[in-house]
Amino acid sequence: MRHFATLSASEIDRLFFRAPEDFGTDSDPHVLAMALGATLYSPGTRPRLAEDIAKRAAAGVVSVVVCLEDSISDDDVPAAERNVVAQLRAYAQTGATGPLVFVRVRNPEQIPLVADGLGEHLGILAGFVVPKFLQDNGIEYLEAIEAVNARSGRRLYAMPVLESPTLAFAETRSTELAGIQTVLQKYRDTVLAVRIGATDLSAAFGLRRNRELTIYHVHVIAAVIADIVNVLGRADETGFVITGPVWEYFAQHERLFKPQLRETPFAEHDEEKLRQRMIADDLDGLIREVVLDQANGLTGKTVIHPSHVAAVHALSVVSHEEYVDACDVLAADRGGAKASEYRNKMNESKPHRAWATQLLRRAQVFGVIREDVSFVDVLSASQTS
Repeated sequence: MRHFATLSASEIDRLFFRAPEDFGTDSDPHVLAMALGATLYSPGTRPRLAEDIAKRAAAGVVSVVVCLEDSISDDDVPAAERNVVAQLRAYAQTGATGPLVFVRVRNPEQIPLVADGLGEHLGILAGFVVPKFLQDNGIEYLEAIEAVNARSGRRLYAMPVLESPTLAFAETRSTELAGIQTVLQKYRDTVLAVRIGATDLSAAFGLRRNRELTIYHVHVIAAVIADIVNVLGRADETGFVITGPVWEYFAQHERLFKPQLRETPFAEHDEEKLRQRMIADDLDGLIREVVLDQANGLTGKTVIHPSHVAAVHALSVVSHEEYVDACDVLAADRGGAKASEYRNKMNESKPHRAWATQLLRRAQVFGVIREDVSFVDVLSASQTS
């Protein structure tokens, strides 16, 4: 698999200083977690799930989650289980090698059920998403995944979702996060990334963020995100990739506030019409939240509509300036500080080293754009390819 694979070779050459590289389930887990990008959720009840996955993969989606949990009713669970197994088997039989497919289960028993149902086609699966993960219930899920791995000889990953009231409430959060950290460290080789369930966290307070606000405007949830990153996102051997919470809006609506996309970047690249389309599709709010996700230590995004994918991926490319700074930082192995090549900031090799290491992983999978290219150009090319 490769990000921006829908672009032609000439477009890749025009846009990228360093082209995105291939990755797969056998890639280094740190790289694979960084490569998740916009992870598209789909209910396990969809009757043409295999066709949907193929269609989304052809449009640039590289990670999908097939959901057996909150997106389907309790009464539909048995039928959804059968449908997921049948549809994933059908998709595997096409010989497809991507996207990364995860199944979101609602109980540990569904893990061997799905794995055994796939049988010889288990290779189509990248792993399982574990909902409402806590220190007390998480071990059973992780043990079930490791049991499948031991039995099959394959490596399936877990992606725990942190979304329970115990994490939402201040008086229990610290103890719970410490316990979760201990559990995740024990099963570190199985955990690919940690996901944040902002919808369920908001529900603990009876809240739902407005489409014209980001999750960071909802201070009680922003506080939870900050604590999750503090405990689980540290830049050492204890840290995990933590992904951004879902953006759940996609339809046009009447606006109370002005659009959140400045005109200048689009005008400079002759893409005013692209800006108007994005505003009409509510993507300006998504873009703002992705930028804030990245500033707060989150990588990638949960999405529920295909129109969100290109925007998340375009914002994930590394700018030429960032790349040059990161290379300079990592080249100075004896410490020290010096002005950047762009002559607009100071690069310090010791405090900026962890940032630089992570940025080069992102550059590996999303590429580095040329000096005169912006995310607007990448987004425009992605939407017209």
